[in-house]
This record gives sequence, C-alpha cells and structure tokens, in this order.
Amino acid sequence: MAGSDLQRVKRLGRYLGRDRRRLTLTLVLLVPVAFAGAIQPLLVGQAIAVLRRTGGATNESVLPLLQSLDTPVAVRLLVMTLLVSVLLRLALQGFQSFNIQAVGQRLTARIRNDLFSHAIQLSLRFHDRMPVGKLLTRLTSDVDALAEVFGSGAVGVLGDLVTLLVIAITMVLVEWRLGLLLLVSQVPVTLTILWLQRRYRKANYRVREELSQLNADFQENLQGLDVVQMFRREAANSARFAHTGQAYRRAVNGTIFFDSSISAFIEWVALGAVAVVLALGGWMVTAGAIGLGTLTTFILYSQRLFDPLRQLAERFTQIQGGLTAVERIGELLEEPLDIVDHTLGEVDHTLGETVASRRSTTTLTHLVALPARRGEVVFDNVSFAYRPDEPILRDLSFRIAAGEHVALVGPTGSGKSTVIRLLCRLYEPQKGRILLDGQDIRDLPVPELRRQLGVVLQDTFLFSGNVADNLRLDVPIDDQRLQQICRDLGLEPLLARLPEGLNSPLRERGGNLSSGERQLLAVARVAIRNPTVLVMDEATAFMDPSTEATLQRDLDRLLERRTAVVIAHRLATVEAADRIFVLRRGRLIEQGTHRELRALGGLYAELADLQERGLAKL
Repeated sequence: MAGSDLQRVKRLGRYLGRDRRRLTLTLVLLVPVAFAGAIQPLLVGQAIAVLRRTGGATNESVLPLLQSLDTPVAVRLLVMTLLVSVLLRLALQGFQSFNIQAVGQRLTARIRNDLFSHAIQLSLRFHDRMPVGKLLTRLTSDVDALAEVFGSGAVGVLGDLVTLLVIAITMVLVEWRLGLLLLVSQVPVTLTILWLQRRYRKANYRVREELSQLNADFQENLQGLDVVQMFRREAANSARFAHTGQAYRRAVNGTIFFDSSISAFIEWVALGAVAVVLALGGWMVTAGAIGLGTLTTFILYSQRLFDPLRQLAERFTQIQGGLTAVERIGELLEEPLDIVDHTLGEVDHTLGETVASRRSTTTLTHLVALPARRGEVVFDNVSFAYRPDEPILRDLSFRIAAGEHVALVGPTGSGKSTVIRLLCRLYEPQKGRILLDGQDIRDLPVPELRRQLGVVLQDTFLFSGNVADNLRLDVPIDDQRLQQICRDLGLEPLLARLPEGLNSPLRERGGNLSSGERQLLAVARVAIRNPTVLVMDEATAFMDPSTEATLQRDLDRLLERRTAVVIAHRLATVEAADRIFVLRRGRLIEQGTHRELRALGGLYAELADLQERGLAKL
C-alpha cells in the first residue's frame, strides 16, 4: 500500500475512536478463534494415531495426555474436544461478525456525514468543476464500498493472518520438515497477490471514475428531461449513455480478469501443495519416519493453510475497492475550503445566542427599525475570473452608501451576477477587497455576513418539505408569528390556494408551484430574516401583473431605509433607484441617476431606448 493510502487509512481511523472498546474486543477474540480452528486438524490426527496405536502401529506420535487413557476414552475425549472447538469457533465468529458489522455501519455513517458537511461547505468554484453525479457517487457508492470492505474484509484479513500464524507455528512444532515445505509454498502466492494488487488497483480506480461519469450522465438527463423531450434528444442521449455504459463495462471486465486470475492461481498452488504433502508424507510413513496420524494432520493443515488465502482472494475485490474508495473519499475530504472564517474559533460562541435572539424577534414591523448608517458596501479594486484566461471583473471599484438603492445594468456577461456572488462570499476575488460597513467581509464570520444579506434570485430554489419549513429555514419562529408575517407580506391569497396553507407539502424544487409563487415565497423568507443589505435579481421577473402589484407595496416597505443592490432588467425598476451602475466587460463605465445617464447618451441611454421600443432588456 502506498504511503498516501496509509495516511488516508490513518485519517479514517479516527472515526473508530468511539467504538474503541468494541473493536478491541473483536480483535482480541481473533486469537481464540484462530486457535480453535488450528487445533481441529491436530485432534483428527490424534484420533487416527490413537486408533492406529491400538492396531499395533509403533511410529504414531500420541500426546502424553492421551497415552495413559484407554482407546475408547481417548477417542471420546478427542471427539468432545473437537465438538467444543467447533461450537466455540462458530459462536465467537458470529459475535465478531455482528460487532464488526455494527462498527462498520457507524464508521460509514460518520464518514458520510462528514463528507456531506464538507461538500456543502466547499465553494461554488469546486462545484462548478465537479458534476453532481460524480459527487453523489463518492457520497454513496464509494462510502458503501468502504463499509463493505471494513465489515467483511478488514477484520477478516486480520483474522486470516492470525490463523495463518497459529497454523504455521503448530505445523512446525508437530513436524518441522513438512511444516517448512508448506510454508515455502506460500511465497509465490504472496508475491503474485502483491503483483496483481497494483494492477487491480488501477483498474478499480478506472471503474469508479466510469461509474461516476455514468451517474453524472444519468442525473443530467433526468434534470433536463423537459429539454431532452422538447428537442427530441431521446435517441441521441440514449446512444451517448450507452457509450458511457460500454466504457464502464470494459473497466469492470478488467477487474474481473485480475480477480479470477488470483483465485485460479491459489487453487492450483493449493492442489500442488496437497499433492507434494501426500507424495513426500507417504514416503515418510512408509519409511517409518512419521505416523499416519501425523500425515493426516498435515493433509488437513495443507487445506486449512490455504483457506486464508482463498478468503483473501474472495475479498480481493472488496479490499481493492475499499482502498480505491479510501483514495477517492480522501481526495474529497482533502479538498481545501476556499471560504473560511479567519476568526472561526473566536466568533462561533459569541454569535450563537446573539444571532438567535435577533432572529427570534424578527417581524415585519421591525424591518424599518434599523440604526443609521448600516449597510455601506464598498468594492475596492476587485478583480475576479472563473478561469485564468477569462477575467470577469477588472479592477472594479464603487461605494454604496448605507440605505442607498443601486441598480446594476449592463449586457449579458458584464459581471452583474458575479458582483452578487462575491458580495455573498460564494467566491473569493483574486484581487482587491470588499467592505461591509468598513470591515473586510473576509474578516466577518460567514454566518454573520450572510445573516446581514438578504438575497432574492430569479431562479428560486425551494426544498422538499412544507411551505413553513422553506420560509423558516434557520430562523426559530413560531407558527403564529410566521402566519402574521405572511399576512403582512400579502401571501394570504397564495396560502389560500394551497390545500393545507403553511403546512402544504412542496415537491422537489417547489415543482407544484408556479415560478411567480416560488419567487413570492423567496421574498417572504428574506423579509423574515431582517437583513441589512438586500440583493435582488429582478425579484418580480416571473410574477404576473396582479401578483406583482400586490407585492410591490411590501417590497417598498422592505427596501425602506435599507441598502439595496438590484440587478435590473426593467426600466421601471431602474428609474426608482438612487443610482445606476452600468457595467461592461467587468468594468464600471457609467454611474448616476436615470436622468443623468439618459442625458449622457452612453451605453445606458442606448439600452433604455431599445427597451422602450421593446427590443432589449437592460
């Protein structure tokens, strides 16, 4: 195993800390289980030796304890001991299996929880390059592979090694010549396993990668099913999926070849070892060097000696799959967090109670009760690029005063949405800094920063669950207060249309609501949080005129004396802003009021004229 694998296994080993006692007991029991299995061939050989001694054989080696006993008594004692060893081994193995499976399930549950927690903390930059299907494969298939190898492979391998050691010691003590012969036969098997292990590992990693791609294709087609059907892409996408499936099948066939090769090789070596023991042992029995009982013991030992290797071959796929899973899980856990609190340990405890108390007292009537001069936003020479060769923002600088309403306009790709993402710290700028009330947002705890920002995007995401849960999210607010806020925001007509009001279940992504209804709920859940700065990406874009008119009054109250950054596409929204920032290719080229910019006759004037004629959006 490579050094990096050892480090990852050690890292995963910390998850076993809570089950240290149970795991220690399981490992301690490996010795009695191995001893109970190793003594059985010796008992059978002793029974034959006792019977042969009665027949007059003189070269049989009988244990001193049995020499003074009558033959029937000695045989009954050996049979009873054999029965006890079998029952004891079965009982201990059952106890071990239950314990290790239980520990394995707890281990994988903790790893899966940490993987999920780490994945949702990774920045959008990571998720931009990692397809959802591939990430799901690591959270499900790879973790299941790790559970499988731990539950049935890891402790089993240790048990096989202990059994092999006990059998080897016993054989050498009984008859050192035949014992050494059988042990020497293990050398080519071990070398072959190590040789195939390296090749199987590469093949198995390819299997995991192809499975990830298969899941990614499957997930992408299901998410875009409406587009697939409308543009008649069923046949083409099915052919593409079949091609990915063939690549996965070829990768699996490669692992099957190595797996079957090691199994066949072990069987041939085992049969050869038994044949050599029979030939050499038979000659030694004929020459009077050993007894028939000793030869029988070694024939049984030759079979038992290869049992651990046979089991290792059966676990070969599991073990290598588990090592591959450890590698892939380790790669995800080692992925660094781009968005981190610089003072994480200092702020978590101070924020908890304060933020909770602020949220618990939030109502619509408090939305305007803000201290003066809160919510100043400053971009200071900010540059950003999703890819090094495609800069989005170039030395962007502007200041938004507390309580000021600013509209961002510009052509597609000018960087308007990127400004919002940087302000919310979904991405980090490569250059420059962003200040909120004079403080660099990188010095603010991420939860506190995002508590101060209320964001309503065009594409509203709702979780499966009920309406109330989607409005609350992380805010501890009772049903009565939530109901009052919904009435103040004009949500009563929407809730009246739903069968169970706030308790109405929502399908995935709010599929049983219209786009306008989803956006209405998005505005409501922002209002509940009492943000310092509102960021709105055309919050009423998907609303019908009646719904928009109902909401407009409450939006005005929500915006009053509050900093607002609005990505605007409608002229009416832009005209109401205190200032308008015009972006083009990541630079701020114009700013001012609607009248000032129209009079300037620049890009904004062109866009406004086109929109008035219905030819373009701002």
